Amino acid sequence: MAFNSQRNQGHRPMADINVTPMVDVMLVLLVFFIMAAPLLTHSVKVELPNEKAQGTAVDKTPVVLSIDAQGQYFIDGHAVKDADLLGSLTALAAKNAETPVHIRADQAVPYAKVAHLLTAAQTSGLSKVSFLTQSGRSNAANSGAVK
Repeated sequence: MAFNSQRNQGHRPMADINVTPMVDVMLVLLVFFIMAAPLLTHSVKVELPNEKAQGTAVDKTPVVLSIDAQGQYFIDGHAVKDADLLGSLTALAAKNAETPVHIRADQAVPYAKVAHLLTAAQTSGLSKVSFLTQSGRSNAANSGAVK
């Protein structure tokens, strides 16, 4: 009695995964995204009208907070004690919370003093804070003197 090997193989489940349809779908998606990507970067061209609104009369003069080499705090050149720092900054924030604050610190000042000043400004409500540095060689006008 002879057995037909081809006839028996037709009834076994196929163990191989056919990845060809998946590759075809991925290539179609790739082509779609390659074609659609340039369309996403273009925006609608609109000519906006030229109108000038009157600005508000808010004083945008920055407040300069300084720390000298001895760790003494200054607000716009006026010495302030550590205990009065938060109260003075809160009074500035009460006038205008959008007032820009510039921090000038001597390079010999420990970071803890600068962090204390930054925390006091944040606690008082002043959020527009920047640090002033000196670029290039030092000159006599900007060499550590608190103005």
